[in-house]
Amino acid sequence: MIVSGGENVFPSEVEDLIARLPQVREAAVIGVPDAEYGQRLAAFLALRPGETLDPEAVREYVRHYLARFSVPRDVIFVKYLPRNATGKVLTRELRRYYG
Repeated sequence: MIVSGGENVFPSEVEDLIARLPQVREAAVIGVPDAEYGQRLAAFLALRPGETLDPEAVREYVRHYLARFSVPRDVIFVKYLPRNATGKVLTRELRRYYG
């Protein structure tokens, strides 16, 4: 769970929604430090081959279905999500993007 501005956000809920976009192969959402809200959401997306997607389109899509505090402020496109041997996404690797 990510606490952003006093609101509880479940990353899996946001990930599952973003993964419904036809361009998205896989998605991961993490909480990253934010001076104003404590944490903010960052979405890491691996797109299907040959696909493109605008970060603002992702935010608008999430905003349409979920509360405003569930909208990722950062949308980062990656070739693949780092995973361990059992297939779990390595969020610590994604956090390295922030510092």
